[in-house]
Amino acid sequence: MGISRKAQDTIIMEEQEYLALDHIKKLLHDQDFPRLEGNLAKTPQLRTIHSELKAIREFLSSFSLGDFSQSITVRGIIPEYLKTLQSHLLRMLQQIRMVEQGDFSQQIQSMGEFFAAFNNKVTQLDSTFKELKAKEAALTALADSLRNEVDSRNSAVEALRESESQLKYLASHDPLTGALNRRSFMDRAIIELANAIKHNLSCGIVMMDIDLFKHFNDTYGHQAGDDALRHIVTLISSILRKNDFLGRYGGEEFILYFSQVDRPTCIAVAERVRKAIVQRPVPLKSGPVSISASFGVAMFQDDEGSAERYDLETCIHHADIALYQAKKGGRNKVVCFSKGLDPVSTSG
Repeated sequence: MGISRKAQDTIIMEEQEYLALDHIKKLLHDQDFPRLEGNLAKTPQLRTIHSELKAIREFLSSFSLGDFSQSITVRGIIPEYLKTLQSHLLRMLQQIRMVEQGDFSQQIQSMGEFFAAFNNKVTQLDSTFKELKAKEAALTALADSLRNEVDSRNSAVEALRESESQLKYLASHDPLTGALNRRSFMDRAIIELANAIKHNLSCGIVMMDIDLFKHFNDTYGHQAGDDALRHIVTLISSILRKNDFLGRYGGEEFILYFSQVDRPTCIAVAERVRKAIVQRPVPLKSGPVSISASFGVAMFQDDEGSAERYDLETCIHHADIALYQAKKGGRNKVVCFSKGLDPVSTSG
């Protein structure tokens, strides 16, 4: 026995209400702003809510970045509260700037006790400033002496920081190419992998080996070989995305970490790097020399449901197997690991 038309309409209406409520929930909680589509876009009240929450989100986003100059055009109690807060903050910012310029008479009267600490501090600064002005003549010489001492100390601290920064860089990077060294790459990959596990993100490892590099060195010399390694690292670094990173695994072999990619994207980026290397010859003093590289791709979160998913060592081993197959298949290729690949040792 079928349901009545009225019951059907009720079900449809309940479904629409659920979808509308779910959309509003996404507007309030999701990081990415949801699009209003389908039948939902035909509901005037929902369109209004969607538009107003979008304006409020954009306004609050500017606030979170420290930009208090944005305007909000929607009306209602929440926008009015936000406008009032914006007005208070802008006024506070103006008064802080005046305090920076030495005007310690500023007092903030708005927002109740929220700015009481600010007013107390300004009063203290005003009192201290007046005392210092009274003693200024007697303390000028001492102040100059202290200033010189502070400058010298700051210079020493800055030099120490620069030295420490250089030491950290040298400890974590390959001195020839500037890529991460093997240990630092593995340390960072472990951290990134933990984040991928936490957020259920797919990511990949790519092993890369320069083709016939020994022959290149024998033909053009080891200095040219060093130039080629630096050239390739610079080229790859210009292609990688913000969260991707590159390490020198050893000799002419490099390892890349691709963050938040599925299998097709990982292969596509590796292919883009391969083509760039071929299309951009090494600029030697004797003239440009073409070079190529082979790539083995493996995914952390395996599409095939591997039991070793999110295992760094296993993923590197799989990428190594794929790299071996790329070499075996004629070099200058990108091969992605799959269970059907011959797990032959890649030591050759």
